[in-house]
Amino acid sequence: MAICTPGRLIDLCQQEVVDLDAVSVVVLDEADRMADMGFMPQVEWLLRRITAPHQTLLFSATLDGDVDHLVTRYQVDPIRHEIVSSIATVTEMKHRFLYVHQMDKPKVVAAIGRGGKRTLVFTRTKRGADRLVEQLYKEGVRAGAIHGDLRQQAREKALKQFTDGTVPVLVATDVAARGLHIDAVDTVLHFDPPEDHKTYLHRSGRTARAGASGVAATLVLWDQVLEIQKLQKRLGLDLPMVEVFSNDPRLADLAGWEAEAAESVA
Repeated sequence: MAICTPGRLIDLCQQEVVDLDAVSVVVLDEADRMADMGFMPQVEWLLRRITAPHQTLLFSATLDGDVDHLVTRYQVDPIRHEIVSSIATVTEMKHRFLYVHQMDKPKVVAAIGRGGKRTLVFTRTKRGADRLVEQLYKEGVRAGAIHGDLRQQAREKALKQFTDGTVPVLVATDVAARGLHIDAVDTVLHFDPPEDHKTYLHRSGRTARAGASGVAATLVLWDQVLEIQKLQKRLGLDLPMVEVFSNDPRLADLAGWEAEAAESVA
């Protein structure tokens, strides 16, 4: 058995260290994410070179675009097993869209973090994750980070502290958080808005798991309003963007208040 990234496997094949002739089972995990990150050419390079009779198993959150192309071209008489709801959002999850100001964003995160037992925060960059952890510490909130530049030992330590409640806030990038399964996450906070609706659903799905309740909150800056309106449309949501400051008492209990349309800044 070999578990590897497409690029590394291609490198090993070209060095003639690995031979694909005897492969009998191929598993493509997180196929939608590989498509989003531009890895489909490498994946297809490998699939074309697996010539012996084999079974191809493909795991993906969506079957559109490049992923559907893989199904059509590289699978024979495929059987589809769906283990998630066809509904884009879950009823147990509450969505909040918070209009914030740039200089106040870390303090807003700190206020939310103080009010919950486990808050999982997503940033777009590794540097942004580290910077936010430092800013939260200055606000008196313990936080850990998970991203690709950290050693495995450091990632495991941060995850353990978050899981056992020692650290109430975990800041992660999308890639590092892929596949994370943490029980009892109260709030998923999109510090940086996701790039698309699929990323929003994947991030937000870290809460409200197995029938539990949870909140997915997105911080929105003035120049991101249009982007968020488009995102909501793709998600089938029509929720107000409510202006908040870090001293707003509602941040201590995001699940406990309902945003009114009259409050919307958009």
